[in-house]
Amino acid sequence: MHPAIFLDRDGVIIENRPAYVRSWEDVEIFPQALTALARVCKSPYKIVIVTNQSGVGRGLIQMETAEEINRRLVREIEKAGGRIDAVLMCPHAPEDRCGCRKPLPGLFFQAARQLQIDLSRSVMIGDAVSDLQAGKAAGIPRRFLVRTGRGAIQENLPEIAAAGPFTPCDTLEEALSRILLDP
Repeated sequence: MHPAIFLDRDGVIIENRPAYVRSWEDVEIFPQALTALARVCKSPYKIVIVTNQSGVGRGLIQMETAEEINRRLVREIEKAGGRIDAVLMCPHAPEDRCGCRKPLPGLFFQAARQLQIDLSRSVMIGDAVSDLQAGKAAGIPRRFLVRTGRGAIQENLPEIAAAGPFTPCDTLEEALSRILLDP
């Protein structure tokens, strides 16, 4: 069984877009994220992106387009020397009430089955309360909230207390540095 670093996509690796990331042209990768992901490439952690993409369920983007955006993002990370072991995506709209949409832990359980991940030794990095809640519900003890994306605002929401404890960090690079220093 392997530990994993679970990463939200929008707001952690790429810029969040208020009107959704609908095409590759909407993708703006945080430069520090590429550097940070290259540094953890040789770590013992599986590296898994877990992302809600309700734009698919809302009919704003086709599933094939969302999957292609994820594939291209992984290629860019690999070109920069990084590694992504899996990308798991919830395409459902919130009203669908599926089990894979964060804050529910379905994507984490799916990853654990597929990649032989020990959730109790894993880490979640996100920019939203729902990311932290999903990690907590999956039994992931270490959770980080990055202030990129929505994190700086979400950190001050009253419901954040129920998602804790967590470690706030300015960027993905800072969070990953802390993980590597204290695995």
